[in-house]
Amino acid sequence: MKPDPSATPAQAVTVSLQELIEGTVSFETLTEAFGPSSLGIIVVKDLPPKFKDLRAQVLSNASYLAVLPEDELESLSSPQSKYLVGWSCGKETLRSGHFDTLKGSYYVNCAFYQNPELQNAPADGFPDFSQYTAPNIWPPAERLPTFRKSLEDLCTLMIDTAALVARACDRYALANIEGYKPGYLEHVVRTSLTTKARLLHYFPAPANDNDESKPAETEEDDDWCATHLDHGCLTGLTSAMFIDEAANPPSADPTATKPIPELPQSPDPEAGLYIRSRTGEIVKVNIPRDCLAFQTGEALQLITRGKFRAVPHFVKGAKTNGAARIARNTLAVFTQPNLGEEVEPGKTFADFAREVVERTY
Repeated sequence: MKPDPSATPAQAVTVSLQELIEGTVSFETLTEAFGPSSLGIIVVKDLPPKFKDLRAQVLSNASYLAVLPEDELESLSSPQSKYLVGWSCGKETLRSGHFDTLKGSYYVNCAFYQNPELQNAPADGFPDFSQYTAPNIWPPAERLPTFRKSLEDLCTLMIDTAALVARACDRYALANIEGYKPGYLEHVVRTSLTTKARLLHYFPAPANDNDESKPAETEEDDDWCATHLDHGCLTGLTSAMFIDEAANPPSADPTATKPIPELPQSPDPEAGLYIRSRTGEIVKVNIPRDCLAFQTGEALQLITRGKFRAVPHFVKGAKTNGAARIARNTLAVFTQPNLGEEVEPGKTFADFAREVVERTY
C-alpha cells in the first residue's frame, strides 16, 4: 500500500514534559498513543531551552562528518562490532539481498549516561557481544571539535525524557497487564548500559533519481530507509533537519563548526517518516522541530506481552528539481534492556538482540 499524498498527515499524540514529570498523562492518552489502534508514537513538547541549540549542532555535525575523506571515515569504523560502533555505511540489509547505501550512520553506546567514564557495556558474561561491549570511537577533536560533547549532551537529555515516558507506560502496564513488575520500563531506561544512539545522515539523492522519465515506484517508496521495526523498548527521535548541500555545502574544515542553515521544511512534502498503522494504513508523521518523539520497539512489545506493539516504519527520500541537493539528518536513541535482562520468560535481551543482528547485518 502506497501512502496517499492527498491524505491529511496523521497527528501523533502530544504531551508536555511537565505532564510527564507530574505523572498526569491519562491512560486514555497513553492508549491513544500506544494502544491497539494507535500509531505507536508519542510527541513530547516544552523541552528544556538547551534542546534547540543541541539539536541544531548535533544534526549539523552529521553532515560535517559525512564529508570527511573516505580513509578517515574508514578509520572511524568498527568491523569487530559488526559496524554497530562508529561510522557505518552500506553494511546493513533491510531488504533481502539489498545493502543500504543511501544513508550513513554513526553509532554510539550510551553507557556514559550511567558513568561519564564508561564508553561501552561490560563484556563480563558476553564475550561475543562486541556491538555493545566494544568502546566508542570518536572523531578527532581537531576535525570535529563539537561532535562528542554535543552528542553526549543531547543523548542524555533524550534518555532523561525517555525515562519519564517509560514511567507513564509503567503506570498503564501495571493497571492493565497481570503480573507486570512495577517500574520495570523506567528501570530499564535509567539503568541500561546498552542504550544505543544512531546519528543519521541521509545522502542527497543522485541526480538521476529525480528523473521524471523513471517508472513509478511499485513499493512503499521507502528509498531512504527500508520498512523495519526497532528492536529496543522506546526509540527517541528528533525531528529531521533538511539541508540543501548545494546552497550550503558542509566543509571538513575544523573551523566550520557552526550549525548549518536549515530549510524551514522539506522541499518535498511527501518526504519524511511514515508509519504503517495498526489498521494497515501508511501514514506520514511530522515531528515538530522543538519536540521529541518516542516510538515503541520489539523489546517493549515482548515486555508488555503485546499490549504495546512495535511499529513498522520507513523514511521516504526528498525528490527535488534543479540544482538542490537535499540531505536529511536526524538522531535516534534506542533505549533497551541490559544484556542479561529478560524480555520474556527464558529469553534475555542478549538472546533477542543477537537474533535481530544476525538477520539484519
